[in-house]
Amino acid sequence: MKKIIHIDMDAYFAAIEIREDPSLKGKCVVVGGAPNSRGVVSTCSYEARKYGIHSGMSSYQAWNLCPQAVFVHSSFKLYKEVSQQIREIFYKWTELVEPMSLDEAYLDVTQNKMGENNPEKIAMLIKQDIFDTTRLTCSAGVSYNKFLAKIGSELHKPDGLSIITPDNAQDILFSLPIGKFHGIGKVTAARMQKLGIHTGKELYQWELKDLMKIFGKTGMFYYHVVRGIDDREIITEFEPKSISCESTFDTDLDSMDELFDVLRKLSERLSSRMAQKCISGQNVVLKLKYDNFEYITRSCPMKGSGNDPATLYKYGEQLLVANWESSRKVRLLGLGVGKLDKSGDCEQLSIPL
Repeated sequence: MKKIIHIDMDAYFAAIEIREDPSLKGKCVVVGGAPNSRGVVSTCSYEARKYGIHSGMSSYQAWNLCPQAVFVHSSFKLYKEVSQQIREIFYKWTELVEPMSLDEAYLDVTQNKMGENNPEKIAMLIKQDIFDTTRLTCSAGVSYNKFLAKIGSELHKPDGLSIITPDNAQDILFSLPIGKFHGIGKVTAARMQKLGIHTGKELYQWELKDLMKIFGKTGMFYYHVVRGIDDREIITEFEPKSISCESTFDTDLDSMDELFDVLRKLSERLSSRMAQKCISGQNVVLKLKYDNFEYITRSCPMKGSGNDPATLYKYGEQLLVANWESSRKVRLLGLGVGKLDKSGDCEQLSIPL
């Protein structure tokens, strides 16, 4: 049986800002854009979360919910430096580390460098090492697969440690609200609730064929994880499935010509990044976010594989013309490429800027 640990830093960005400025301790700290800007919340302290503030929310909305909040600009360079310190702690124990972001990762400690058999003890030592090194707390989940380890790290935040074993897994999953299942987003959770599925226990009662009929192949995932089954391995190397760039506007745009200008710049940026990585792609993806934060994504295949700015712009322009509602103002425009191909020649992919 595997021994998997999921480490999730507690309110990571906000915690670092509070560490750097102790006067912020105990206050509603919001990391992101200023409330009078068009920025969004990256993360916030637990004090701010009590007011309903969450990541992805507009800074203005966060200010309305909590006018006394302290807004701090993101210090991404510092966040990356601290994240590297944390990963070095992970690698003291195992090379089987799967970083999911700057502030969370899975570790397979079944066979580890210290020869320690007790994964709970390993998690405790890692938590202490992280705190001694960074003065930051984290929450850990320990279990026999990735899904349950992730669930465990969310059970007792902040600074929590949860152990999910074959003996207690079913009880925990049965009592878990369906929206707390990792891999079930808000839209799917709402859909399940309409079907009478509010907890893991109710999900467990559904047959595999019925879940797949409603949710497609993902239904098989739901069927297995509610039974504590997850055979996914720790992935230490990633092949990106897509690459993209986007631009958020200081003022909402309602002019097609202005959007075309932005799209042209995005095409050049995207093409340059792809050339540096020696990759091309087979389909173009356009993202539009309107002034009410509603967004759409649309894609289309390219003829062959490419990455030159003219080609990216051509397909992006077609998607924009076909899908933009001209009566609505646009807050954000993004352009991406999927179905990546890394077999290209870097010299052939060079771009004159």
